[in-house]
Amino acid sequence: MRPLIGVVGRRSQRLDVLRFSGTIAAEAICEAVWAGGGEPLVLHGPDGDPTAELGSRLQRFDGILLPGGADLDPRRYGAAPVPTDQPPVEHQDTLDLAVAKVVVATGMPTLAVCRGMQVLNVALGGTLVVDLPASEVDHRCSVHDVVVDPGSRLHDVVGATRIPVSSYHHQALDAVAPGLEVVARADDGVVEAVQHATADVLGVQWHPEDLATTSATDAALFVDLAERARHHRMTREGAAA
Repeated sequence: MRPLIGVVGRRSQRLDVLRFSGTIAAEAICEAVWAGGGEPLVLHGPDGDPTAELGSRLQRFDGILLPGGADLDPRRYGAAPVPTDQPPVEHQDTLDLAVAKVVVATGMPTLAVCRGMQVLNVALGGTLVVDLPASEVDHRCSVHDVVVDPGSRLHDVVGATRIPVSSYHHQALDAVAPGLEVVARADDGVVEAVQHATADVLGVQWHPEDLATTSATDAALFVDLAERARHHRMTREGAAA
């Protein structure tokens, strides 16, 4: 049986295929999780308090994927709000931050992608660069190289010290939260991946789902998540037996 991977859903007020609003997950994310050996399931953030019963709800999954999305409200990490075409969604921020805290506290196998890695950092006490200055690396919409630390968990997964990644973001980690270790950077120094020192959590700033069908290193991230989730389920079942 495939391990169940909870993909934290995104609330959307408009969906062409539905009459009303919806809770969605990117198809590319779901396809990448499936191809990696997992069963993707969307985690809905209910009306009202989205964190109610969150701990017990997450226990039903074998692993979690914190996906990309709109900017986290800068006020969540002590920065001034900035004008934007996509205002922060308080309900989504609250849910994502709470999920990040639960997976670290419980050791749930997790892959955090783009916004997901930023959420992880803020949830644990870190901060973000609100708007990246221009550099020799185009982070906003390009494929660029990332340098991976030898001996890191990420290196074990991708098997290389320099890999191409699909980048689509204008924010990045600034002060790295306690417990997180930087394991990859772009050539301009921007943090591109982190791992938690004790929890089973890996975060990447790029979008591995974009190239997962053609890039072995991106596909490996989803295979790794499924394998970690499968091991987590077997360990949990063994402890309950």
